[in-house]
Amino acid sequence: MRKPLIGLTPSYDVETNDISMRNTYLRAVKEAGGIPIVLPLEAEEPDLQRLVSLCDGILFTGGPDVHPFLFGEETHMHCGAVSAKRDTLELALLRLVMEVRKPVLGICRGIQLINIGLGGTIYQDIPSQFPQNFPVAHKQPFPYAVASHHVSVVPGTRLADICHGLTIQVNSMHHQAVRDLAPRCIVSGFGPEGLIEAIEMPDYPFLVGVQWHPEYLWSQDEAAANLFLQFVEACR
Repeated sequence: MRKPLIGLTPSYDVETNDISMRNTYLRAVKEAGGIPIVLPLEAEEPDLQRLVSLCDGILFTGGPDVHPFLFGEETHMHCGAVSAKRDTLELALLRLVMEVRKPVLGICRGIQLINIGLGGTIYQDIPSQFPQNFPVAHKQPFPYAVASHHVSVVPGTRLADICHGLTIQVNSMHHQAVRDLAPRCIVSGFGPEGLIEAIEMPDYPFLVGVQWHPEYLWSQDEAAANLFLQFVEACR
């Protein structure tokens, strides 16, 4: 059976100007039946178009905060480091991959980037902008292979089909999250206190974004494994 080629957006160290990729992403895609390739950080639009034509799907990975100017806000005092190069690459990449309607998966920063690119906004800092009666540890104090809170999955969504259930356990390592949902998208998962944890686009072949990191959970968690399996299957 033909293995689909999956392009992954790279991590970028603003201090050293180096790009990198956590092996957890590569292994998750490989074990799901795909061939992962790390995309360049800088590419002219014709080169990006060719890369999109070669790839069967794109995975937008986790990383630094997206610059607030890109969703019409000033910089909040608790906003973290940003990467203009990643913002530029990924917003252009999202537009190009959606023009040809190839599958898209977003993880952590990826869900936020997708929502911003499609016209939505994010909380720049959950603790100060999203009051909670019981403050959930969105930056969990233990290893990422251990779940730290629950997500309520919306019935009838693609995520519900992926997870085979309406409550899942997830890990958490972020301080930003989707705020105003982008047009054409729907919420498919809520965290404690109603924070958006997953989005998707019903009228698109496959577009799913999740706030947690299933690449650390897939080896022991059915829902995390199925997310990568269905994404790779959509890319065939």
